[in-house]
Amino acid sequence: METYVVKPEDTLFDIAMEFGVTEQSIMETNTIQQPEDLVVGQALIIPIWGTYYYTEPGDTLEIISDKTGVSVDQLILLNEITDSYDLEVGTRLFIPPTPRKVIDVTAYVDLAMGERLIKDIGKAAEQLTFINVFSYEMNPDGTLNPIDDEEVVQTAYGNIISPIMVVTNIAQGQFSKELATIVLTNEEFQDRLLSEALLIMENRGYDGIDFDFEYLGIQNRDHYNAFLKKAVELFKPLGYIVSTAVAPKDFQDQEGIMYEGHDYKGIDQMVDYVNIMTYEWSWLGGAPRPVAPINAVRQVMEYAVSVMPKEKIMMGIPLYGYDWTLSYEQEGDFPIVISPQRALEIAKEYGAEIQYDKEVEAPFFTYTDEEGAFHIVWFEDARSIQAKFDLVKELGIKGINFWLMGKDFPQNWLLVDENFIVRKNV
Repeated sequence: METYVVKPEDTLFDIAMEFGVTEQSIMETNTIQQPEDLVVGQALIIPIWGTYYYTEPGDTLEIISDKTGVSVDQLILLNEITDSYDLEVGTRLFIPPTPRKVIDVTAYVDLAMGERLIKDIGKAAEQLTFINVFSYEMNPDGTLNPIDDEEVVQTAYGNIISPIMVVTNIAQGQFSKELATIVLTNEEFQDRLLSEALLIMENRGYDGIDFDFEYLGIQNRDHYNAFLKKAVELFKPLGYIVSTAVAPKDFQDQEGIMYEGHDYKGIDQMVDYVNIMTYEWSWLGGAPRPVAPINAVRQVMEYAVSVMPKEKIMMGIPLYGYDWTLSYEQEGDFPIVISPQRALEIAKEYGAEIQYDKEVEAPFFTYTDEEGAFHIVWFEDARSIQAKFDLVKELGIKGINFWLMGKDFPQNWLLVDENFIVRKNV
């Protein structure tokens, strides 16, 4: 598929004519309700076979071949080139699809979405290996708070997706170091937690378990490793998958309560795979910036592949953005979490032009609301997602995990299909 960025004065009719497709196909691919619902700077997916490359100053067929992975002979044949030494800048060359890599794809889901969640799982079914059901929250005595997950588990199986139960150290809506410490330092509580988890997996039909213990602190690093080892020794002989979510670290001894409890060099030796949370560089209490800037993501992933086997690494990708309200003197209220589709609606409503920061590979725009408040919005689009997919292919890792289904946008799943063959476990 081709990605096209809307320019001033563009119409859907003109774009469709340029690529030889129908307006309706572009609307359906990008979930556009009306032909006039275009935003300057918006990235559209054009439903064609392959992509186009526009020649740049200094380009030769050899250089283009190196950039695209398509042989010079193929370029000449497919584009009917008669003079390979006379390439005008801006010439459009057709590039056929490249072979797709086989990967695993996980999406975390929040049961609070209700019926909409069931529909979203069905729409993305072919692009998913695992559904991670968030979450079973533990208590200080190791018991697990029940959740109503039967429908989502059955929906997963009905769509050939492996359901994975997620256990967290969340208390009163926040990850709790104190709660984790109580359980991770008490063998009786750990045994109770693992026994309850096993019973739930057996009764509900889960294929595995994902431990998402966050903000553990340095004092819990060894305790967490020991706990995971115990879990693996119990669950693996019974055929269950065991994974864990970890913070995005740049190096082993990175300081901070978020990072210190996760031991990249130790954890991977026990679990089947690791879900690295390469997102949330912007957060509810922080300054406006991209949720997952590609330069920061790359730094984490390059460290990860240096200390863990590639076949055990799942790279996190966000399916959401933030809308910050700011004043010129100080930060305003906490930002609002928005989906990429909602970001486009806001840009359209306020006549904002979407910009794209190539350094961080992320789109953004600003606007002023009816009350005179200044806003900045960072989100994800086809370009930023493709940049992350390119990194996954470059590193040759196991796959990707999305946070969070329900904030996603249709282009994402189309690009998953364009770039990868998704492995199925069931």
